[in-house]
Amino acid sequence: MISASRAVDVATLLRQAARAEILPRFRRLALGAVRTKSGPLDLVTDADEGAERLIEAGLRRLFPGCVVVGEEAAEADPSVMDRLADADLAFVVDPVDGTANFAAGLPLFACMAAAVVKGEVVGGWIHDPLGDDTAIALRGEGAWIADPEGRAVADLRVAAPVPIEQMVGAISWAYLPQPLKGQVAARLPRFAGVVAYRCAAHEYRWAAGGHGHALFYNRLMPWDHLPGWLLHREAGGYSARFDGSEYRPVHRDGGLICAPNRDSWEAVRHALLDP
Repeated sequence: MISASRAVDVATLLRQAARAEILPRFRRLALGAVRTKSGPLDLVTDADEGAERLIEAGLRRLFPGCVVVGEEAAEADPSVMDRLADADLAFVVDPVDGTANFAAGLPLFACMAAAVVKGEVVGGWIHDPLGDDTAIALRGEGAWIADPEGRAVADLRVAAPVPIEQMVGAISWAYLPQPLKGQVAARLPRFAGVVAYRCAAHEYRWAAGGHGHALFYNRLMPWDHLPGWLLHREAGGYSARFDGSEYRPVHRDGGLICAPNRDSWEAVRHALLDP
């Protein structure tokens, strides 16, 4: 497991990476510093690559022998993700979540990491470089916001349950296959409101902090979801894949819904996915 002091060490590492590699490039990306990966919506920048290198080196110093699965390293060698199932200690790293926002000069991006022990997520960190604080979750110990010195300044708690017509949700429907994509998009008016931050990190912080009710995702790359999933869970929320099964670090598909409790999860699933 990860101790509270080591949790602060990881938060400090993310902050250092953000200050060294990410913030100096924000709204100052050089020509050629933004590149596409799998498609026009899937971007990588010099900041992503530089921050990932710094974070990986730092994690290996803090936790000798650990496995590090970075988003950009996995792009080059997807087989590294297979080590999440049984590693004694692995870290999943998303150096810049919300890269499209970052590249466009929009102030909504974050730096994330999750700790996985023998296939179980035991720690999650979402650092906001501009807000200069870190949302931290430790399995069985809750979720909170830490200031730059690592002091807990606010506990996180999901919103109270409300009927579907009063819910506000972050509903990611763009990557759904047809005809499900059209069905979900047509049903969004069933909610009181729908947001799309183009940054799962901030959507998870938003929901774990009680500012919204539902999260809905189709693509399940581990660096996008493991940190926030634990944050939401430790803030008192309930989550499961579209079929009701438990979400695990090895899952890449099957969708994910997060809500304040099981009944709310059922309501969201019914509203968006049932025939």
